[in-house]
Amino acid sequence: MTMPKIFDSNHQASRRTVLTGALVVVGATVAPAAAAALGDAPQGTVDGTAKASVRHLELAGTGKHRAIQASSVPSFSVVGISWQNPDIRLDAKAEVRSHSSATGTWSAWLPLSQGHARDSRAARGGTEPLWTGPSDGIEVRVKAGDKDLPKGLRVAMVTPGSGGTTRSGPAGTHRAVGIWQPPVITNREGWGADESLVLDPPQYMNDTKAVFVHHTAGINDYTSEQSPGIVRGIFLYHVEELGWNDLGYNFLVDKYGTVFEGRAGGIDRSVRAAHTFGFNTDTSSIALLGNTEDAAVTAETKRAIASVASWKLRLHGYAPDEMIRLPAGANGGNFYGETWKLGDLIDFHRIPGHRNGFNTLCPGEDLYNALPEIRDLAANK
Repeated sequence: MTMPKIFDSNHQASRRTVLTGALVVVGATVAPAAAAALGDAPQGTVDGTAKASVRHLELAGTGKHRAIQASSVPSFSVVGISWQNPDIRLDAKAEVRSHSSATGTWSAWLPLSQGHARDSRAARGGTEPLWTGPSDGIEVRVKAGDKDLPKGLRVAMVTPGSGGTTRSGPAGTHRAVGIWQPPVITNREGWGADESLVLDPPQYMNDTKAVFVHHTAGINDYTSEQSPGIVRGIFLYHVEELGWNDLGYNFLVDKYGTVFEGRAGGIDRSVRAAHTFGFNTDTSSIALLGNTEDAAVTAETKRAIASVASWKLRLHGYAPDEMIRLPAGANGGNFYGETWKLGDLIDFHRIPGHRNGFNTLCPGEDLYNALPEIRDLAANK
């Protein structure tokens, strides 16, 4: 593997940026030597380096093709591709594979999904972030479709940093209030959110009429101890790379059934997040860490999703097994070929999958097929 030049690009001036030679670290300091040699980054750990960071590589090529050849890089665990204009979609097939710092092997080629949401502060467009596990090498290939590739394409490699646990003490968790209580929820302190990076206060809505179900994609081979780091990695990608104000999801859940608080503002409040394009108003969201397109959903995950969704909906007087008609906040369509215009009223289950509101595979085939069971579980809570 080669050692490429790792560089900084324009981050919002209000966020902390530390230059270390060719290496740029956003939000924390890393020793300058980390840019010089792969061996300076701890290998085989959950977080790579001890401090959180976002590093970049420029995609090389012309015309409809961009790529990064197999390259040695400082340790990272989350990866995504971003571009300059947040209003432009990436009409391309984008894939990445990573070199595990624990096993010394390359992963299969994994698709980077087109981002399907946008925060009001968005500074860049981007794919969904992909959890790779602790990695010290990367290879990327992008092939354009009918449209030209957007300007400023770059790969963002995120090191989640240390901090956060799934501990059960009061500092790391909180219990939801109400008759229908979800499992103990690991709060933002519990998973190690850097609240100094959240620049604006939460936006509140009048209602929570539906809870959209997502998956984050990436690999499924993670431990419960790694789950807080995955959440931190997604948070850093959304905030530091895309310029969002906060994490895009309201809640996240791992394959062990542990629930994490997502966007700040209060788990019992109707907090506007950035999860389902055109349907972020008066809705909430929960995202499974991992990829269920070709992997089974655990019973623990089903119960956790059902419990959170049931609680959120019942707080507002809604039964989880009802249907709801929501106004489209933008022109759009879904995975099943339905299309709509801004303002059209669209029918959803109270607990729909992301693919019901957007043309995406999310939340993966197995989780989507499990939604009827999850609705039944939620209705009987």
